[in-house]
Amino acid sequence: MIEVVAGILVKEGKVLIARRASHKSLPGKWEFPGGKIEKNEKHETALERELFEEFSVKTKTGKYITTNEHDYGSFKIKLKAYFSEYLMGDFNLTDHDQIQWVRLNKLITYDLAEADLPIVKVLKGLILES
Repeated sequence: MIEVVAGILVKEGKVLIARRASHKSLPGKWEFPGGKIEKNEKHETALERELFEEFSVKTKTGKYITTNEHDYGSFKIKLKAYFSEYLMGDFNLTDHDQIQWVRLNKLITYDLAEADLPIVKVLKGLILES
């Protein structure tokens, strides 16, 4: 099972999602950005490293949100989501061909990666509770 982290960046009531480029697995699927955790790497460190590698932005990992395990058939992932705070940098795309800032209630209109769908439900619950 591949362990991955996802960052939930929030700006003006919208969350950041990114569309996977054609040269990546799950091409064209939208996801909360992040990536694989390297051996002996802390989740927070992995997320900050991945967001910098994929977008050239500095972030600070915040509160843990949820974990979801998903079997894509040819591989399985364990996805841990955290709030991430954008600190600085211009978004440059390498593993994605688009990014969008989207309101939570509009996320269902995007073709999200299956592993990310449960995160949307948890985020909606957190928003309703606050």
